Amino acid sequence: MKKLSIVQLDVFTDRALTGNALSVCLDGRGLSTEQMQAIARETNLSETTFILPGDPAAERDRGVRVRIFTVQEELPFAGHPTLGTAYVLHQQTGASEIKLELNVGTVPVRFEKPAGEPAFGEMTQKNPEFGSKHAIEAIAPFTNLSPSDFDDSVPIQTVSTGMPFTITAVRSLEKLRGLRVDVTRAHEYLAGNGGKFFYFVSRETVDPKARLHARMFFYNGEDPATGSAAGCCASWMAAHGVAASDEGVLIEQGIEMLRPSRIFVRATKKDNQVINVRVGGNCVEVLRGELTLAD
Repeated sequence: MKKLSIVQLDVFTDRALTGNALSVCLDGRGLSTEQMQAIARETNLSETTFILPGDPAAERDRGVRVRIFTVQEELPFAGHPTLGTAYVLHQQTGASEIKLELNVGTVPVRFEKPAGEPAFGEMTQKNPEFGSKHAIEAIAPFTNLSPSDFDDSVPIQTVSTGMPFTITAVRSLEKLRGLRVDVTRAHEYLAGNGGKFFYFVSRETVDPKARLHARMFFYNGEDPATGSAAGCCASWMAAHGVAASDEGVLIEQGIEMLRPSRIFVRATKKDNQVINVRVGGNCVEVLRGELTLAD
């Protein structure tokens, strides 16, 4: 029998039982892709990661190899698994910077721990690629919103810092909190228009300190904190004047799911280009255990 050490975290929060849960397999060497996918279905969280320790010299150069799985597929990049897995390695090593070698490339995560406060990690995502802009009339039919409920002062646009999200602004918090999406139709639309998922936002928020309230519907449910989408959103905010260059802002998410999350983002706008996209937050370890596999 093979035993795998598993750690479960809540990410983008400093309180257990909130934020976005993540399962981390501390040593996934020897597992096949099919086994990793089956384990992700077993944990049944939005994502499960597998740390694959390797040659120390290669890890110093490229980072620690990590693979990310949802219950349905492997992902090239995702935000909360990146932050959570880096946090586990930070706790193990004490290093202030952890580099992860993901399918999308190397992603650095830097940690600081102010006195009396939990550790805060901030990843630097890939520079954004700005894709198509979308008509409100194309998006509204697979939601319960009318065209007038969308915020037409900013564009609906697909942005990628490793995974493409279509950032879609809604005028009011009330409309966003009551939003319903036909996920099947939404995914069919995005498949033909360069996106992976929608990230719906409003400039009205629950927490007055937050710049945006966000929701992300995917597969058969909703995600309480989406770090990859938040990086795309930070890029979108900097590009379209919702946030100033290098301004640190808070995105709140997960409130409708009773899993409130706090995602801190910033991006640089220089010479009409957006670069240096950073996404950060806290993590809390909630349990440890072993998964037993038959030989």
